[in-house]
Amino acid sequence: MLEKNNQARLKAELVALVRYMERVKYEIAAVYRPSDSEFGFEKMGDQMDAIVESTEQAAHSIMGTVEDNEALLEQLRERLKDDGDLALVRKISFNNSLLFETCSFQDITGQRITKIAKSLTYVEDRVTSLVNSWGREELEEVEIEVDAHKTDDEILLKGPLREGEGFSQMDIDALFD
Repeated sequence: MLEKNNQARLKAELVALVRYMERVKYEIAAVYRPSDSEFGFEKMGDQMDAIVESTEQAAHSIMGTVEDNEALLEQLRERLKDDGDLALVRKISFNNSLLFETCSFQDITGQRITKIAKSLTYVEDRVTSLVNSWGREELEEVEIEVDAHKTDDEILLKGPLREGEGFSQMDIDALFD
């Protein structure tokens, strides 16, 4: 039989462990069904993918515009005779090449965000495993505190939305017709 001091210590450790497990259960429930649906795990991966897509689209748009400008500058070069004007065109062309090179940020950004998205997916898989272990019904019973710290603007904001979500520009334009 354990002596009284050891029993008290063991009981205190068990109580601490039970409290810790209850806190973990609360945290898992908060992730599983957050009080603010904007912050669910499943939405994080989608948001990361949207960042990669938007960045890629923006970079391609910029590079396409730079290429178009270069074609226009070539036409201008053929017409200009003044050395000063030609020097300005060369400077604009040089700036365009710097801008074009700078757009390579998209590739590096996309790689880094993809790594983060994979990490989030790993954590999401672990959380899902814990949810399944505890049972969804039990986690549904856990009271989640409502996030009262949102500003009025944050409550209204729902975007940016991904392609096909929410209202299209045509829907919004139709409101003004």
